[in-house]
Amino acid sequence: MVIEIRPAAVFEDVRAVVGPKSPTANVCWCLSYRVPSKLNNELIGPARGEYVAELCKADTAPGVLAYDGETPVGWAAIAPRSDTSFARNRKIPHVDDLPVWSLWCVRVRPGHRKQGISHALITGAAEFAREHGAPAVEAYPLDNRGAKVDLTMAYAGLRKNFERAGFTKVADTTSVLARHPRVLMRLELR
Repeated sequence: MVIEIRPAAVFEDVRAVVGPKSPTANVCWCLSYRVPSKLNNELIGPARGEYVAELCKADTAPGVLAYDGETPVGWAAIAPRSDTSFARNRKIPHVDDLPVWSLWCVRVRPGHRKQGISHALITGAAEFAREHGAPAVEAYPLDNRGAKVDLTMAYAGLRKNFERAGFTKVADTTSVLARHPRVLMRLELR
């Protein structure tokens, strides 16, 4: 299998990876950290997908997709931290004033897991950020220390996967997800 990482500019491909089975469902669509909580709560049912469709048309895509041939098999959400709720998050510290990008969601479709796609998404997202002028990328993965993680909550990624991609831990956080602490990791791009 040859995995190719591309900007998430094709809405139907984004929908295939992060969209719900039912268009009326009120699931994440990877908007929870991207938009203010008030807007996130107002976007219900099909409005969530419509919002993401508009993001896919923007000059800078809302993330990257992994493809096996022409089949979208994974997603990574990445954007300037200043454009996300991480800019105001009290549980995840700012270590400096560098205008970093945040990488907060890595998702691989069922049937395609355990094939290195997460690693390709992490490195591809970092390269996407570099191409858009980011000096560094931050991520906030789970520090699960080898313990099993519920797949529905593993979207933040695992520390070991970010370490394999060259990220280093720069700070602890007070954020906990699925009973696992999250750590702040960074990859310098310059």
